[in-house]
Amino acid sequence: MRSNATTNRIRRHASDPGVLSIPSQTTLIIAEEPPVPDNPPRPVGELSAATIDEVVTAVRDAFADVSRNTLDNYRHGMRCLLEHLAEHPGQSWQQRWEAAGFNERDRPVADLAGDDSKGRSRLLTATGAAFAMRLIQPSMAAMQANVAPQYVRRFRTIAADPLLEEFFDRLAAHPVSADLRKKAAGSLCRALTVFGIDLADLTPGALMKYAQDNPAAGVSGAWPVLHAMGRFPAWVPQTLQDARIKGRRSIEELVDRHQLRNTEIRDLIVDYVRRRSVEVDYSTMENLVRSLAQLFWKIVEEVNPEQTDLRLSEETVQEWKQRLLVRRDGKPREHIDTPFLSVRAFYLDLQTWSAAEPERWGRWVAPCPIRDADLRWFHLRRRRLRERMANRTRDRQPLLAILSQHVNDEWQRLRTLLDAAQQVGLGERFDLHGVTWQRASSKTAQRQPSLLGSEPVRVINTQTGELVRLSQDEDRAFWQWAIVETLRLAGLRREELVELTHLSVRQYQRPTGEVVALLVVSPSKSDRERIIPMSAELFHVVAQIIRRHRAEYGTVPVCPRYDQHERTWCEPLPYLFQRVQSGTPRALSISAVRVIVLEAAKALIPAHPQFGEIRFSPHDFRRLFATELVNNGLPIHIGAALLGHLDIQTTRGYVAVFDDDVIAHYQDFLDRRRARRPDSEYRQPTTEEWDDFQDHFDKRKVELGSCGRPYGTPCQHEHACIRCPMLSINPKMLPRLEEMEHDLLARRQRAIEEEWHGEVEGLDLTLKFLRSKRLQAQRAAASGPVSLGMPTTRGPQ
Repeated sequence: MRSNATTNRIRRHASDPGVLSIPSQTTLIIAEEPPVPDNPPRPVGELSAATIDEVVTAVRDAFADVSRNTLDNYRHGMRCLLEHLAEHPGQSWQQRWEAAGFNERDRPVADLAGDDSKGRSRLLTATGAAFAMRLIQPSMAAMQANVAPQYVRRFRTIAADPLLEEFFDRLAAHPVSADLRKKAAGSLCRALTVFGIDLADLTPGALMKYAQDNPAAGVSGAWPVLHAMGRFPAWVPQTLQDARIKGRRSIEELVDRHQLRNTEIRDLIVDYVRRRSVEVDYSTMENLVRSLAQLFWKIVEEVNPEQTDLRLSEETVQEWKQRLLVRRDGKPREHIDTPFLSVRAFYLDLQTWSAAEPERWGRWVAPCPIRDADLRWFHLRRRRLRERMANRTRDRQPLLAILSQHVNDEWQRLRTLLDAAQQVGLGERFDLHGVTWQRASSKTAQRQPSLLGSEPVRVINTQTGELVRLSQDEDRAFWQWAIVETLRLAGLRREELVELTHLSVRQYQRPTGEVVALLVVSPSKSDRERIIPMSAELFHVVAQIIRRHRAEYGTVPVCPRYDQHERTWCEPLPYLFQRVQSGTPRALSISAVRVIVLEAAKALIPAHPQFGEIRFSPHDFRRLFATELVNNGLPIHIGAALLGHLDIQTTRGYVAVFDDDVIAHYQDFLDRRRARRPDSEYRQPTTEEWDDFQDHFDKRKVELGSCGRPYGTPCQHEHACIRCPMLSINPKMLPRLEEMEHDLLARRQRAIEEEWHGEVEGLDLTLKFLRSKRLQAQRAAASGPVSLGMPTTRGPQ
């Protein structure tokens, strides 16, 4: 027997639905040392065993373009460095460098000069020259400890490598900031120095290793340029961030992450998941492994380390269930249905398969530890989950308009400021909405005016001194607005949002000639394509996204997208929601969408503290969209079609009911019911009828409280109020009930003495009612008054 509840997604984007593919080559870039070239680069000749005078002469020839004073400093610093290295053993300068300990961490060469600033500067310059001339191949730590000034320029001049020159030419045209270009150039030159290779010998694995050892080196800016030059194979991703993605793991890797001790059970879970993987997608398969390996057998091994098969004792089962209720961090686990259903399907599948393949599965057949009683409250827990989701929707519904207005206003403000800043030159001031701003630039762009065209716009608030990176902030504000508004107006899942392309925008001409804009949503969770008629607001958002891409690129760029559910790369398409990463367009991920929504809501906390207690997620917009549609009168089956739900009950679970909706629907029900009754029943009462109605309530007041009999009915119990179920005791009369009880007990004693048996029976019945009424009055007094929000009475009109 197979439980469909173990999967909530279907398999997508698989070339062979019967085989679970191993991670593709594009995700297996392993950090490694580059291969040692047969002919190491020696741009100024072989100097590894040269004399000091020969090296100093080579320095004069290599740096002939500098001034005489600078050249003298180079030569003097190089002589000082080599004289110190000559004191250490070795056949080459590289061996002497390593023997001196300068390849170790935190051993700068400049320390040889002590506090002499001029001597320190000469030694540092000479060390950089020795690196650039390839006289010495430093370690990563030595390169970081001896950051020589203008090292990139010196390395480039001495290397005279055509490939390196092509890299610098392409880097100058790469659409990134001047600071990132500077970091990219420095990271590449230093990586070639550390590895002792030319650019032709650089591999993706070597550059990945350098990036891992130097996270802030700026390799992310050099990677796409090298990729565009063809220095990397075609299967290598275009950006460093994409290359770091691990991609899919094999089933064995997924299971082995949990380090199960019993190898036979480990192999069983691997075989079981492999057979189930044919019908589920990768993310569901990953969750199945987690349920069986981590949440089931890993805990069983902790409870009973000697367990060797699936036949669990009752003590082991109960202990496993108790531990499953608590997470590793000590918090209660709210969703236990998924592991329960996965384990139940595991046992029942083995029983079913053993009938056809007893030699393979028969030995593992055992009673299922998930009893029917464990799933008895499944529907109750689902209802509680729907109630929590409905409360979540009700909490966020009044905040949705605030969030939408905020992202719109923030983008409009920054866009206006950016337009004004682009009209003035560097250093010029301009006024906007009563604030004076000044256009600014980075130090790198100031030193190289040719970089100003690609430099991001920066402005300074002259009143506060605040520096605003306007280009980045405006871009961030635009995508916050675009994502929030698209989710709000279309009710898309976040994976559907990132899959929207330029091809998703279609139009349909009705027979009347009216053109309707349509948004085609690609198959996602339900594997069913659907079409959403776009409202004017939604069409405006989509048009702004396309206009932004065309203004920058002339069209919507074709870029790749990584599917985080499937752990695979999708084919390049003109995705609408894409941003530039290291100068390369890349489609947004679903995690990036979540972060952008959280940041948009977080910015509202100072002005609206309620956003600090409530976190918006992309799926909240989908629930709010469904609630607004249905509560505004759209038939729920139409809402299900717009949302892409196969079951109308799923849509019903998305819709949160508000109090005003309940009142409005009930009022409509009353109006419809009254419309079917004779008009005479709803005439205005006369003055006599109204007075009689009010007198009725006055007559219901009795000694012990009030009578609840309906209007127009006489007393049915001959005013024996203490026995009447219609009597409501006033808590103030509790002392009077005590007096009545003492009197009744005395009368009962007298009746017993006189043997008035009929009187005793009647008094016992009265005492029973009295004590029951007293208990009700005490409960009412303890709970206090409750306001029902009832309207005040009004007289006849």
